[in-house]
Amino acid sequence: MSEALQTTDAASDADVLGQTAIAVREAGSALRERFGEVVRYQTREELMRALAANDDTALDILRPRLTSLRPDADWVEDELDGGALPPGEWWVVDPAEGNVNHLHALPEWAVTATLVRDNQPVLTAVHLPLTGETYTALTGAGAHLDGRPLHVSPTADLGLSIVATSQARPDEDQKVVRRVGSSITAMLFDALVVRAAVPATLHLLNVAAGRIDAFWQFAGARADLLAGALLVTEAGGQISDAQGRPWTPQSESFLAAAPGVHAEAVATLSR
Repeated sequence: MSEALQTTDAASDADVLGQTAIAVREAGSALRERFGEVVRYQTREELMRALAANDDTALDILRPRLTSLRPDADWVEDELDGGALPPGEWWVVDPAEGNVNHLHALPEWAVTATLVRDNQPVLTAVHLPLTGETYTALTGAGAHLDGRPLHVSPTADLGLSIVATSQARPDEDQKVVRRVGSSITAMLFDALVVRAAVPATLHLLNVAAGRIDAFWQFAGARADLLAGALLVTEAGGQISDAQGRPWTPQSESFLAAAPGVHAEAVATLSR
């Protein structure tokens, strides 16, 4: 590819990122208006309806705006899907990341939108409506918080590290659930502090910002990981599966860490 064409493509992606950030902020404002009171539900069906209402509120804003930015890009319909995507461009969006937290009037939730090209995240925007923060990353251009560059932690000792994981989904395979539990136990022995909560994206934001030194997860969906994977990579972090092998959307595990503790984290998770 010629240098001129590469420059044009980069400028185009940068412009799309700017407009994507505006879109997630608008969707976040709509969700913030719905936030405050605990939403009560008695059955799984009631829970699913409440979750869908939040998703639809954000998607009504995100889908037309993002589609206009990349009309030829396909759209991932289910943010809980995993595995590889077909070739080409795809919007991978979680309209209410941490939706259950939103329903329970807890502050840990966000709006995310990631453009994926041939299974590689190209750009991402993550907005936290309650703080007003917007995290962005563009391949080769770094990761930023409201325009300020992000850098992962310089920590080089897992024993001095804060690490985090996300819990398995309620319908997850028993083997995965047990693996999550054993990994937390292993990290309790080796790390300074272990945090376990949803959603994954917010932990990954903290890895990219140098507040947390490592995050791991078993299984998981694309929308859980792609945005954070790009942010951590562009902030200087290291991405792999839990065994230290290259991570792809087909991988059965995920690890994002500051380079100084990545090898130790792999050793702990591999026990």
